[in-house]
Amino acid sequence: MSTAATRSTDQDNLWSVTEHLEDILATVRPLEPIELQLLDAQGCVLVEDVTVPVSLPPFDNSSMDGYAVRVADIAGASEEFPAVLTVIGDVAAGQAEQPHVGPGEAARIMTGAPLPPGAEAVVPVEWTDGGLGEGPVSGMRARSASPEGATGQVAVHRAAEARAHVRARGSDVRAGERALAAGTVLGPPQLGLLAAIGRATVQVRPRPRVVVLSTGSELIPPGEALATGQIYDSNSFALTAAARDAGAIAYRVGAVADDAETLRSTIEDQLVRADLVVTTGGVSVGAYDVVKEALESVGDEDEEGAGIDFRKLAMQPGKPQGFGTIGPDHTPLLALPGNPVSSYVSFELFVRPAIRTLMGLTDVHRPTTTATLRTTKALTSPAGRRQYLRGTYADGRVTPVGGAGSHLVAALAQADALIVVPESVESVEPGTEVEVVLLG
Repeated sequence: MSTAATRSTDQDNLWSVTEHLEDILATVRPLEPIELQLLDAQGCVLVEDVTVPVSLPPFDNSSMDGYAVRVADIAGASEEFPAVLTVIGDVAAGQAEQPHVGPGEAARIMTGAPLPPGAEAVVPVEWTDGGLGEGPVSGMRARSASPEGATGQVAVHRAAEARAHVRARGSDVRAGERALAAGTVLGPPQLGLLAAIGRATVQVRPRPRVVVLSTGSELIPPGEALATGQIYDSNSFALTAAARDAGAIAYRVGAVADDAETLRSTIEDQLVRADLVVTTGGVSVGAYDVVKEALESVGDEDEEGAGIDFRKLAMQPGKPQGFGTIGPDHTPLLALPGNPVSSYVSFELFVRPAIRTLMGLTDVHRPTTTATLRTTKALTSPAGRRQYLRGTYADGRVTPVGGAGSHLVAALAQADALIVVPESVESVEPGTEVEVVLLG
């Protein structure tokens, strides 16, 4: 249940950024674990330590194409006086039975193939004549006569130490050791390791399903012709992409017109596939701010504790915000403002941490650092508001891009950081150390 039900809903009360975020994270809970096939678990978070049932590699094997030999048989071998060995057979990767390598013998071996019994090292094929000889060659030292079944001879031009070019059993990881710890996000290398130790399924928290929709009768999809008064719906594309970047499975819903009943019906229809709902637009004080009209009473009649609380935050951009739960499963819903910069900044501060919490991660925030402000004039900020300005960060310095306007999409596209100006600061001089949220 959201603590919104017990917090003040006075529209003149300003919430801090910290209070709003704490309320969200106190309500959102990690999703229940499920067992998934490996490829379905990509991007998910492990809920268990995974131990190794079988060592990797599971047997001594060759790291080169070459010949498996006994060390004593090639001691002192050189270009002038190579050691000539009898080739008794081949050893290929996956081969169940291998020939036994005795004195004066060698077995042709492929990369990854098991080291045959009797062999102590592998000499790369480049250290030999490639096994082209059919018998003793003048100037070479034959180490043994050809036994029955021999396939020819090989001249070895260099000596090798024991275990040369041999990958030892368990040299990667040993049976009983921990392969992956609970809390690990499963990417391609981790999935490869799970497959290598024989795991076909794994217990994870699933990637959250996030439904994103915009509101506004003026919004039309990209690709259509603009009529007078219309604009393209960019927010739903930016936020859907941001949700996917955060690790979610995100679904974009087409823009909903300014009709409260249509919006409410659309959201309720989407709950079947939503672990989190994100709306953008319609949360301020305008006559057509339909999100508030559609959702202020959601859950009051049927779902105890459900409902959306609309608030004003002491921040810029992003002052109007909404948060609560909706539907029989108390699905969290975050209602963001409609201006593009406001909605994106709000996503980074509030929605992204909620998604990461649903995933079961402990580190849910973007990294922050301090940087030297690089600008030609002081930055101004409204008193009592925490301001987030767009910037580019490099080499410990941050440069503002664009102005403070919450409609500046082009400037937002250039930014890879947010410059944080605290509530108590109204002016920041060039060269000042500032807090920076890194978006890249």
